Amino acid sequence: MFNKIILIGNLTKDPEVRYTPQGTSVCNFRIAVNHRYKQGDEMKKEVTFIDVVTFGKQADTCGQYLNKGSAVLVDGRLQERRWETEEGQQRSKYEVVAQTVRFLPRKGGVSEGDSSTDIIPPDETTDLEPF
Repeated sequence: MFNKIILIGNLTKDPEVRYTPQGTSVCNFRIAVNHRYKQGDEMKKEVTFIDVVTFGKQADTCGQYLNKGSAVLVDGRLQERRWETEEGQQRSKYEVVAQTVRFLPRKGGVSEGDSSTDIIPPDETTDLEPF
């Protein structure tokens, strides 16, 4: 079987970093992926929102350097999570477990007065999930 997904998108909000009971970092963020297509004479735009999860050092790096609006390239695998609510309803959702997260430059470059120019994030982070 082959399960690989590559996406480019922008974060919809700041990433959230949590820790497992064993102390492993887990970073969750959501990206918006745009798709443009022509229908007749009209250009249409479709946006898909994708949840992404990273682990370990990669999670720490993403939590430190990414924020709402950051452009990223995510390379990973698709995973379905299932759970049951307190009311007994079965729920599920798909998310991308990132193997690699590459930080991309913002459109138009860095604006003046942007304090993030003091800290230069790495181009790419890679980490295997802990389990």
